[in-house]
Amino acid sequence: MSRLIIGLMTGTSLDGIDAALVDFASTPPQLIAAKGTVLSEPLRAQLLALQSPQANELHLAQLAANAHADACANAVHKLLAQTGYTAADIEAIGNHGQTIRHRPECSYTLQISNNARLAEQTGISVVGDFRSRDVAAGGQGAPLVPAFHQALFSNPMQKRALVNIGGIANSSLLIAGQPTTGFDTGPGNVLMDLWIGQQQGQRYDKDGAWAATGQILPDLLAQFLSDAYFALPAPKSTGRDLFHQAWLDHHLAQRSDAPADVQATLCALTARSIANTLRQQALDAVYICGGGAHNVTLMQMLALELPQTHVCSSATLGVDPDWMETYAFAWLAKCCLDRVPANLPRVTGAQGPRILGAIWPA
Repeated sequence: MSRLIIGLMTGTSLDGIDAALVDFASTPPQLIAAKGTVLSEPLRAQLLALQSPQANELHLAQLAANAHADACANAVHKLLAQTGYTAADIEAIGNHGQTIRHRPECSYTLQISNNARLAEQTGISVVGDFRSRDVAAGGQGAPLVPAFHQALFSNPMQKRALVNIGGIANSSLLIAGQPTTGFDTGPGNVLMDLWIGQQQGQRYDKDGAWAATGQILPDLLAQFLSDAYFALPAPKSTGRDLFHQAWLDHHLAQRSDAPADVQATLCALTARSIANTLRQQALDAVYICGGGAHNVTLMQMLALELPQTHVCSSATLGVDPDWMETYAFAWLAKCCLDRVPANLPRVTGAQGPRILGAIWPA
């Protein structure tokens, strides 16, 4: 007997929709197949525009939620066609949705996608809105993946961390005999993507090739790291509400640095802000997932920042770095269906364990 759940994820980078099909009938679960679908430019532009307040945004947000659900349904249909399964074979879809506001200090976080529409178009039950219950319990609502990392990747023989580098970077510390901890370390790819988009019209710096041509500017790096977020104690989480174009413009005002040097320094900011949270742990290994795992320059910088620690891709653990977070939201959907708490209060700051998510039946 199989127990098949699909995880869907669109992250802060807004580069596409990732879909993963996971079978939870075995231990450990089996990631059967995964597929990425590029977001259309109009939908990406809609979602990016909603990151900032604008006129008529309630209407625009609902239109974007509909379009997001349509894109998710298309991703599900493509994954099913790839694998030969039908909707009747799938127990549920775990859909993270697209974060357009993350304000836990105001007691809310908002991920949009019309999950009723997604259930209607696929004929599969949908689990979504994973973060709101944790926020209602006084938590940050993020990161949620440390509980998943703990469940599947803890190893009593190794002091390890898993670091997801999407638009925002987050870490999970898995040390035997100690409670799992984790938080958003700061920007992952988001500022690098903004800068190369502004300077070269590209969505991202493939392999970190442009950053590799520049020089790290120590004074600019120190200025970036002076942001108050980096000194905040955990639990903490962040997103485009803080690390956005205006943040970048503020720090680069009155400067005339070579664009490639700025890109190299932004890459170093991601590496340094991650390493600063890990270097005191004497870790054996750090496993990187998310799009940042493909940034060769960033991976080299991380290795230099953590010379006593083995820094490698999560592929070493048997999970492609592109699918780790999507896999996590399939797991979170399963936890919701089974009425199992899936947050870690020590990570998010919630008052206690909570069942996360809401269900839209097929």
